[in-house]
Amino acid sequence: MTDIKKQYGLFDTDAPFVAGSQTSEQAAKQIEPDARTLRGIVLAFIRGRGVAGATDEEIQMELQMNPSTERPRRIELVEAHLVEDSARRRPTNSGRQAVVWIAKKRGDL
Repeated sequence: MTDIKKQYGLFDTDAPFVAGSQTSEQAAKQIEPDARTLRGIVLAFIRGRGVAGATDEEIQMELQMNPSTERPRRIELVEAHLVEDSARRRPTNSGRQAVVWIAKKRGDL
């Protein structure tokens, strides 16, 4: 994952928080030391799934990551144009349809 960090420089950003919310800002500060690594882990997992991609639930289950930790990391990757909606959906364990996320091809970045 160090190659990913070096290549994209994405992991030099601060964890986002809701402006005006002390608890959100505190949570962002607490996660900050690990956010770079967590984003890298999520990105590597999605890349590893190839065209099959992964839903948020699949990422959470496979990486044993709390939804409140995984989802913001995936959103950061989407905002950085490294991950995108595949336009496909898969059912979650509850039977609801979920977005299948895929990594953008390196040539598309």
